This record gives sequence, C-alpha cells and structure tokens, in this order.
Amino acid sequence: MKTPMAIGMAAVLALGVAGCGRGGSSGEGKIVIGLAVANLQADFFNQIKQAVEEQAKTKNVEVVVADARGDSATQVNQIQDFISRQVKAIIYIPAGATAAGVPVKAAERAKIPVITVDRNPPDQPGKSFIATDSVAAAKTLGEWTTKSVGGKGQLAILQGQIGTTPQVDRQKGFGEALAAAPGVKVVAQQTAEWAQDKAFSVAQDMLQAKPGINIFWGQADAMALGAAQAVKSAGTGKKYTIVGFDGDVAGIKAVRAGTIDATMVQQTRKMGRMAVDTAISVIDGKAVPAQQLQPAFLLTKKDTAKADEYIATHP
Repeated sequence: MKTPMAIGMAAVLALGVAGCGRGGSSGEGKIVIGLAVANLQADFFNQIKQAVEEQAKTKNVEVVVADARGDSATQVNQIQDFISRQVKAIIYIPAGATAAGVPVKAAERAKIPVITVDRNPPDQPGKSFIATDSVAAAKTLGEWTTKSVGGKGQLAILQGQIGTTPQVDRQKGFGEALAAAPGVKVVAQQTAEWAQDKAFSVAQDMLQAKPGINIFWGQADAMALGAAQAVKSAGTGKKYTIVGFDGDVAGIKAVRAGTIDATMVQQTRKMGRMAVDTAISVIDGKAVPAQQLQPAFLLTKKDTAKADEYIATHP
C-alpha cells in the first residue's frame, strides 16, 4: 500500500510532466512566485518569509506562501499546487531531508525554476542555493567554544534534523574545530529535531547518563535554550558552557541575558531578499550563481551593543 508521502510524490511528478506552461501572472499583471516554507513556527523561517514579502513588494511581485509545518508530504502537495497555478518561480525551503529533491524535479519538468534557501536537496539542487556558509560559521563557533573552556571538557551535541543541509554542514564545521582541540571530547550526541522541548528532554537524559558533561552545543538556538533549561532543572551548581546557532530573536536575547554563551547570527533577512532577486533574475533568463553562501556573525554575551542592534534590525 502506498503511503500518503508516496501518493503525493507520484502526483507532483505526474503534474510536473503535464503542466509545462509558464503563466504565473496575477490579475493585476504582477509576476507570481511561490514561497514554500518548512515551518513558520520557527522564527528563522518567519524572518525569511517577511523579508521575501517585503522585497517582493518593492519589485511589484506577488508572493504566494505555503507553510509545510515541518511535514514533507504536506510540502509536496503544496508545491503541486504552485505548479498547478503556474507560478513563475518557487522559493523552496525543504521541510526535511527525505525526498527533498522530488518537488524540485517536478517544478523543473514544468519549466518552473526553483531557488533553494537554507537547505538544498543534494540529489536535485535548485537553480541557486542561498544559505549561510554553515561549515565556516560552525568552525568559528567551535574554535570560540574550545578556547573558552581552555581546550578541555566533555561536550554534548544536540543535532538538528539528520541529513538536512544545515545539520550536515554545522556538524562538519564544528568537527573541524574539535579536531584541533583534542582535549574536548564528544561524549553524547543525538538529534532533537531543531525543537526546544525535545532538546530539553534529550539534554536531561544526557546529563543523567554522562554527568561529566560541561559543554552543550545546540545546532540551533532553540536546542541550546532547551539545554539551558535542562541544566537549570538539574541544579548541579556546575559551570556549563552552552552555545547555539541561528541568531534568531530568542537566541540573541538569550545570549544578551547570559542564558546561553554564544551563537552564530545568520543574515536571515538578507537571504530572503536575495531569494526574490535571484528568482527574478532566473525568470528574466539571466545566469545566477549555483551557490550564494553568506557569512554569519559570532555573538557572545560580551557583545550587548551588537545584540541590541540585531534585535532592532536583524541582518
């Protein structure tokens, strides 16, 4: 028996073959593009959505938004709808790693270009991939972390959704920093699926199993905050170093308050603006880079002025 995911994939592939018109104009003559977002419950993705909408307005472009709420099968159906509507281009943030290339393949069969943001299907990349250089950023964060603990400690890693581009790249970059600091040992690592509540539970289990842990790295700020909750709940009185990644508003405020020690601030809004501009360029037949990787900025609890700046105007 086919699963709902399999049925959705088959439908979108079939439609991709049949729906080869370009169309994609609103009743007012505006170009229409689709924005397929992984999960608008996350501030990171909301920041991208807001920037896309703001930039599109300045370019007289209409944006149709679809929120997958973290479900890949839902997202396949949403992109099927974009193809049916013959949007001119799709800005795509995959909801997961599994079969993330299926919607790209279907859209391209319908001659609808896809711009991927934050996550890029390795088997079927979009026309251009816009993201943070997570390998370099995570290496910077890892170097700061190992230095701050004097090159010694027991590290627990709360991983994102396994196999997604940011999870893979952040793991790699931080690992490069750890290779130069053999005194910092990874004693536990487990996915918490980017979620604060799950990270809280996983971190509690880690602390019980490995009481020597004194460093937590959440591969997203939400997971670092979950770890901070677990540490507080444990009440050991020990000093823990807790770092995150993303630089979403909650993460920046947590660094400013000293709840977590550091994060990497991504240029989230810039990526949203770039996605719109890149989509328009592709629609106009212009060449675009296959990858557009942006630097992220290290933020520590000493950088209160910078934190205030990021909260007022996110990069």
